[in-house]
Formats: sequence, C-alpha cells, structure tokens
Amino acid sequence: MLACDFGNLKSEIDMVNKSDADWFHIDVMDGVFVPNISFGTPIMKVLKENAKKTLDVHLMIVNPDKYLENFAELGADILTVHFEACTHLHRTVQRIKNLNMKAGVAINPHTPVSLLKSIIRELDLVCVMSVNPGFGGQSFIENTYDKVQELKSMINDSGSNAIIEIDGGVNSNNAKKLIDCGATALVAGSFVFKSSNPTQTISELSSIIN
Repeated sequence: MLACDFGNLKSEIDMVNKSDADWFHIDVMDGVFVPNISFGTPIMKVLKENAKKTLDVHLMIVNPDKYLENFAELGADILTVHFEACTHLHRTVQRIKNLNMKAGVAINPHTPVSLLKSIIRELDLVCVMSVNPGFGGQSFIENTYDKVQELKSMINDSGSNAIIEIDGGVNSNNAKKLIDCGATALVAGSFVFKSSNPTQTISELSSIIN
C-alpha cells in the first residue's frame, strides 16, 4: 500500500478488496531503521475499518518490541519484524504469536539466509527484501533468486511451514522465476498502483502465483 494514492485511500482499499490480491501489505517506516517515514496508527485504523483481507504489516523500525501490542490492537494479522532490528529475535517472535498474530521475519539484501536457520521452524513467514528497504519503485536485486532457493531448501529440511514472501521490485518479468525458485507470496507496490489498470495487473500477477 506504500505506493497507493493516499489522497484517495478508501477507494484504493476498495480496489484491493475487489481485486484478486490475497493480502494488504503495509510498510511501516520510522526514518531511523530506513531513510524514510511512512504511515502509522491513523492509516492502520482506516485499513482496519475498510480492508476485507489479511493485513500483512511489515515493521521497518528500530525497537519493534515497543509496538507489538499496538499493531495487534490495530488489526494486524501478520506482523513482520526485521532480523537486523531485533536483539532477542526468538523472544520477539514468541510475543507476536502470543498476541494472536502470525510472526514474520524480514531480511535485508545483505543478510544471509543462513542466519535464520535456528529459528526457521518458529516462523510463519520470511520476507526476503529484494531491494534496499525504505523507498518504493527500486530495481530488483538479481541475487534474490539464489536466496529464495537457499531459503526454500532450509524450510524443506527443517519441516517449517514458513511462507516465503518477496518484497521489492516485483513485476511480471520476474514473478514466475521467483515462484519457480520457491517463493509463495509476492509483494507488488509501484508495479500495481502506477499501472494503467491496477486491478488487471493484480489479476495477471495472481495468475502467475496460482
């Protein structure tokens, strides 16, 4: 939703509600962990009131533990924190689950997939950043394919049920290859909202996944 028209937020939410998209992906940025600031509580309240699909909330913030309860109250169904922002990751993941949300962990492009090995069975989702987090509309980082394959192998070997989500630069040119490598969820922002027909664009991406 970072790429949507915030001046027409309710109509944008309604478009996604009626589309083939499975989730709303909400990027929360603090201007510290990433060099940008995005929406917080007020926008989350509008989403909670109007969205009819899963709210997938991605915290690109420092000290995420301070806000876990807040986002549970704001209606997050999936809450993803960054590996790089969590000193006690296992504790954070358990708290998210205890708040009746699914727990996700995101990794930046420079972070090796192997660092998740000890916690992969605890996770519901791994978000692989395929751009450097902070801004929409960036170019896809090509070594993401290798990371997805490595992560898929780790998940299979561990017996984890974690979803592999790709966030950043996703479009119709790389979607199929990402799915073939093992991804199971794709986040598309600028590619959807800047297209001439967002509903059709979502439908085309959905057909690749399914």
